[in-house]
Amino acid sequence: MSACFAERAGADTLTILPVQADAYDDWLAGRSDAERAWLGATGFEGKAGATALLPSPDGARPKEAVLVLSGPDDLWSWGGAAAALPTGSYVLPREMARDQRLQAALGWGLGSWRFERYKKGSDTARKLVVGDREARRLATIQLDGVLLARDLITTPASDLGPAELAEAAIALAEKHGAKVKVIEGDKLLDKNFPMIHAVGRASSRPPRLIVIDWGREKDPYLALVGKGVCFDTGGLDLKASAYMKMMKKDMGGAALSLGLAAMIMAAELPVRLKLLIPAVENSVSGNAFRPLDILTSRKGLTVEVGNTDAEGRLVLADAITYAQEKAKPDLMIDFATLTGAARVALGTDLPALFCNADAVAEGLVAAGRAAQDPSWRLPLHKPYRSMIEPKIADLSNAPDAPYAGAITAALFLEAFVEDGVEWAHFDCMAWNLSTKPGRPEGGEGQAIRGVFHYLESRYRRG
Repeated sequence: MSACFAERAGADTLTILPVQADAYDDWLAGRSDAERAWLGATGFEGKAGATALLPSPDGARPKEAVLVLSGPDDLWSWGGAAAALPTGSYVLPREMARDQRLQAALGWGLGSWRFERYKKGSDTARKLVVGDREARRLATIQLDGVLLARDLITTPASDLGPAELAEAAIALAEKHGAKVKVIEGDKLLDKNFPMIHAVGRASSRPPRLIVIDWGREKDPYLALVGKGVCFDTGGLDLKASAYMKMMKKDMGGAALSLGLAAMIMAAELPVRLKLLIPAVENSVSGNAFRPLDILTSRKGLTVEVGNTDAEGRLVLADAITYAQEKAKPDLMIDFATLTGAARVALGTDLPALFCNADAVAEGLVAAGRAAQDPSWRLPLHKPYRSMIEPKIADLSNAPDAPYAGAITAALFLEAFVEDGVEWAHFDCMAWNLSTKPGRPEGGEGQAIRGVFHYLESRYRRG
């Protein structure tokens, strides 16, 4: 059970009264004269996200809390309440429907997260009593995945290199009885993962490919791939310090894929899951790969290095190839903090989705919208393929043209996707630049709740 939840109410537990903003005036009219006077005196306004404590008749203590929602599915006001209400224990009204309890619990949990590995918070956690076990279970499945991703992304590279990322993956696999293997260092060359090795070889922390297998052979094969660049200096095409500062989050794709895998396994979705994480550090040393080097990928395609700072697509390509070799996935999804161009197009809150199957793309977008975890589809515009086709190799990882960078990166990855495989690629920020209700500043598990809802509808028995 998530640490922000409790099973039973205590003597001091306050009931939270959810009120929709468009019904606030009617609700207020039905309250006592003393409560109306109290709310008026404190300047309370019935706007979405607002919270207040209502006093007992003698005024000696609070008796209830009120939370104003924008609508019945308002996730983020519950997230804001988890931070705004005073420290204590709160309970949902008994008459709330299960789907509303689930929404309240999920929002509360998302808003309760704090990253306290290095600096402890000053206040005691606020607890929400969710007596509905099924609502609490469903909320916890999603929360555990998102919070795992947030914790990993927010951890600095000094404490989260390729080895530590592998340890996190091993711990998750052991929790759910999954198989895991890690291919490390020069063994990547022996096992034919040349581009993962090339990107990671300059670091004193050896590169790795992490592979998790879970599920039954007879179930549909789902492949997840996550970019695990634990720190990105840009390589010999060195980033400016302003752009390098946030590069601890360049393993965000790996964290997202681990968070989604945690949801899938906890929910026991009927899939045969394979999770692949190429974990590297893109560093600078005498053996770093160079601009205009030509690498031969696992698939056999040759790649001219247009820029060493476009390394994520190189490590993903070898992993994507491997995911399709022994069996063709029913669906393959990759996650990556891949391009600044996607952020220019869509901002930091909205992940870019590229997909080679219209029905899958439509399902993912719809599920993300319903889960309040949106993404936006961008085109795999085939005429731009010529931009990544250099004269002396099959592909370039970074064309000279300054336009359509998110699209050309996606087209590069698509070159490694086999015919007939349904594939989706998420280009994510994986970070909240500032604190908003339910979304504290720091690493963010973008897109994975929406993807989980899509996978549930696609694979759930019955």
